[in-house]
Amino acid sequence: MSAPAEAESLFTPRNFIAFVIVSLIWGGTWLVIRDQIASVPASWSISYRFVIAALGMFALAALRREPLLLVAGGLRWAALLGLFQFTLNFAFVYNAEAYITSGLVAVMFALLVVPNAVLGRIFLHQPITGAFVLGSLIAAIGVALLFAHEWRSSPATLQQVLLGAGLTVGGILSASAANITQAMEGAKKQPFLALLAWAMTIGVLINTVFALVTAGPPQFDPRPSYTMGILFLGLAGSVVTFPLYYGLVRKVGAGKAAYSSVIVPVVAMILSTLFEGFVWGPLPAAGAVVTLVGMVVAMRGRATAPPRRATPEP
Repeated sequence: MSAPAEAESLFTPRNFIAFVIVSLIWGGTWLVIRDQIASVPASWSISYRFVIAALGMFALAALRREPLLLVAGGLRWAALLGLFQFTLNFAFVYNAEAYITSGLVAVMFALLVVPNAVLGRIFLHQPITGAFVLGSLIAAIGVALLFAHEWRSSPATLQQVLLGAGLTVGGILSASAANITQAMEGAKKQPFLALLAWAMTIGVLINTVFALVTAGPPQFDPRPSYTMGILFLGLAGSVVTFPLYYGLVRKVGAGKAAYSSVIVPVVAMILSTLFEGFVWGPLPAAGAVVTLVGMVVAMRGRATAPPRRATPEP
């Protein structure tokens, strides 16, 4: 039996460039989502996004000469992934941004590793270390400080802020369920790009039915910025970043690749400051620092690598 290949360094030019691209793009998706819900119901914006993403993922698979069809049982796994990741997760996230800033939603999403670990322990029998628990508690304190600032400085009521937080938690739990789904043996047997493409297609169907029932006929914003946002989220935010991220997982290891979960909210908070009027002060600055320190401690203390196919950002 041959020895396992040694992991590459994250700081080789090729790997580091991929890491930066993924972090910057995923950090920017949160702000673009904010504009997507300004004039069009969230369910329709989500549908348009994943029409583009599914077509792009099928095209990428064809370009790489990878299978376009799923193997036996694949449709069931694609349906679960389409429901959890490309329907529920994004429905919660898009609606959360109607109540709280995109940067704050992004910071909360850094806590995705917590339900990932818990569900991984239940369904995949992955151990949880004491350092991981400590880091998660530290990060939770940081998020609490950020929400205290949001409540004190935002014109939104406490009920609205809490609703935004609750919707974000729903998105986190849905994404975590998708992560565990992807890590199960039946899903791992499927061609990866094809699984994503078919899951996105199923997500489009579910979102479209939901949009027709709750929001009526299709609505579209003719502004160029809206169309460009759809293309950015569908192509850059999905088709470009997924292959780069999973390439990093294979080359440098899942633990190092997951440090994008720390960089992404930093980028999102900077953009929120520039374009959403988020005002920094001692409380939010302390909250952001404590959250990110906690996530670093949690990820360094994790005994096992996160699921190979975990989806870290929207």
